[in-house]
Amino acid sequence: MSHRLAFFGPAGTYTEEAALKYSAREDLDSSLTSMSTITGVYTSVQSGMADEGVVPIENSLEGSVPETLDVLVHSDNPLFIRDEITIPIDHCLLVKPGTKTNEVEAIYAHPQALGQCRAFIEKCFPKALVSAALSNAAAVEEMMSKERAAAIGPKRAAELYGAEVLAQGIQDRSPNQTRFVILAHNDHEPTGDDKTSLALAFATEDRPGLLVGSMQEFSERGINLSKIESRPSKERLGTYIFLIDVAGHASEAKLAEAIAHIKKNCSFFRVLGSYPRHRESA
Repeated sequence: MSHRLAFFGPAGTYTEEAALKYSAREDLDSSLTSMSTITGVYTSVQSGMADEGVVPIENSLEGSVPETLDVLVHSDNPLFIRDEITIPIDHCLLVKPGTKTNEVEAIYAHPQALGQCRAFIEKCFPKALVSAALSNAAAVEEMMSKERAAAIGPKRAAELYGAEVLAQGIQDRSPNQTRFVILAHNDHEPTGDDKTSLALAFATEDRPGLLVGSMQEFSERGINLSKIESRPSKERLGTYIFLIDVAGHASEAKLAEAIAHIKKNCSFFRVLGSYPRHRESA
């Protein structure tokens, strides 16, 4: 039976590219299924329709992907991050064959792509109507049904939908990279070069030094903290959940000890997953 891999689609998205690279890297005989939302990918793995799912979690220009963070934190039936893969993002401006630059009056793209190409759009198409789409591939598909329109997407989308590349490398800065995570019912066994993602919130009776004290649990044990950010708790204004990435695997003694101490002061604590750290040569 082939490995069932869901991804945030449709075909022609960067997430599909990440899914294909992950499958090849792990030598998996994967059957890919596209889902129209990140939550849909998550649910397909939860329900058993897919063995694993691939979703974007962070871009080097636009930052974190809120829907991915929210579903990881707030799901009542949590999945784990089992692996990660980072790919370069090279945005193209795509049009129906024969469309000229001065004919473009509307531009379709996913909101993340629009943010990553903001300067290009403002300089070259300041009067164009900008419309958000569910994905870059969906933007290309929609654009192909319109007149005097363009879309932002990868070269593969142009090949799949018969579009023409009007401009390439239109992102505001390079390198532009997106990190994708692989979701599963279990995280990864230790490899010796791992990362652990955590989510935590403190009790209602917050007091000074709780966050600093928690971070000291890592530093006192020589554990490197690579990322920290906050998301609204969705309970009431002014309360937050902190999302943290640290070096090491949650099963390792030092990190397990730090986690045990931190949990004592938390009203919410979740290990989102321990998984191999991405390497550029991977």
